Amino acid sequence: MRIALFAHPGGRAFGVVEGPAGTDDPEALTIAEIEGVPFSGIRFTGERWTLADVQLLPPIIPSKVVGVGRNYAAHASELGNEVPSAPLLFLKPPTSVIGPGAPIRLPIDSKQVEHEAELAVIIGGKGARAVSREKAMESVFGYTCANDVTARDQQRSDVQFTRAKGYDSFCPIGPWIETDLNHADVGVQALVNNEVKQDGRTKDMIFDVPTLVSYVSHVMTLLPGDVILTGTPSGVGPIVAGDSVSVRIEGLGTLTNPVANRA
Repeated sequence: MRIALFAHPGGRAFGVVEGPAGTDDPEALTIAEIEGVPFSGIRFTGERWTLADVQLLPPIIPSKVVGVGRNYAAHASELGNEVPSAPLLFLKPPTSVIGPGAPIRLPIDSKQVEHEAELAVIIGGKGARAVSREKAMESVFGYTCANDVTARDQQRSDVQFTRAKGYDSFCPIGPWIETDLNHADVGVQALVNNEVKQDGRTKDMIFDVPTLVSYVSHVMTLLPGDVILTGTPSGVGPIVAGDSVSVRIEGLGTLTNPVANRA
């Protein structure tokens, strides 16, 4: 099931995206409005729109976004880093989150902003606190595409990641949440101006989804709607104003954002 948050003429609501599997064509898809938030069950209101007639928003507004660094060995190597012995965690603020079509705004004091295509995990209604790996998936609601945009020059100079990854607009997610996905082995791609730059598979993650959910939940309580970014495959590279950046995940969909200079 594909769950989206969208704006329509009367306001905004969650809805179920309906239509042919495997297509992103807004003209071929409809969205059926549901009551309240999806964590408490799906109850349709009876209102429906063509996807082309509404604006997709970030599919969830989390209290926090937990990033996982160097979770693909090839990516760690391309940046000259060792593979971590335990998940390397960092936080992106909720103000960094934007949805499909919203512009990634480049900070004026960075000369090297890069894309990072990632599978994002969405925590469900029960949250997660100190859960075991065996029970971790009970806390997962679904998955979405994410772009962990990074000011690479600032990441190097600051050592820690807060400034480099925390700018407003540096966490595009969407276009929707897919609740049924074979997260263990799906393709993850980044495309810049329709050219493939990253092309990996989640089976190559060092720490898999259950391990990450369990590990993070022993560090901090995960609330409903919180997001875990599971790491990026190799091939990260620069983006500049005027580019169009897409994250494509097999069986899930495509998230596309333009890149613009910060006003």
